[in-house]
Amino acid sequence: MKVIKHFKTITRHRHAVIRHCRKAGILWQGLRHDLSKYMPSEFIAGAKYYQGDRSPNDIERKHYGYSAAWLHHKGRNKHHFEYWTDYHPETRQYGPVKMPIRYVKEMFCDRVAASKIYQGDKYTDSHPIEYFLRGKGKRIIHPETSDLLEKLLKMLAEQGEDKTFKYIKNLKEY
Repeated sequence: MKVIKHFKTITRHRHAVIRHCRKAGILWQGLRHDLSKYMPSEFIAGAKYYQGDRSPNDIERKHYGYSAAWLHHKGRNKHHFEYWTDYHPETRQYGPVKMPIRYVKEMFCDRVAASKIYQGDKYTDSHPIEYFLRGKGKRIIHPETSDLLEKLLKMLAEQGEDKTFKYIKNLKEY
């Protein structure tokens, strides 16, 4: 039963992201969004740790101290800020890299869709920014990427989807 519920959840989420990506002017990215979740290395863990109201990766992390499914996922999906880390030759340390705008757009679409799926009928346009702000200062993300995402999520909360997606559609690369 968990297998079917997990499949339905990730598929509903993916379809919501596709709809949002179309509004954001990045339909092609939306069509490719999260396909790795259907691969055995992610799908099996997702079904095993399925909860319905949060990411199964959280439960896998509690069991092992890390989530192999998440490590696989973030390494293949450029809409996650965690993908965008690299070695800096001058500092000789790994650190965050500024994300291209097209992936920030997809990240926005992903976060809004996830909030809608997990919040269900309780969803409001302020949920995505509230979730973002709870983790602010704890994540390793390039400051300009973080600022842009926060701006878009605040715009959603204050001005709604129509105005926000219209603005996002017209955003150009840095």
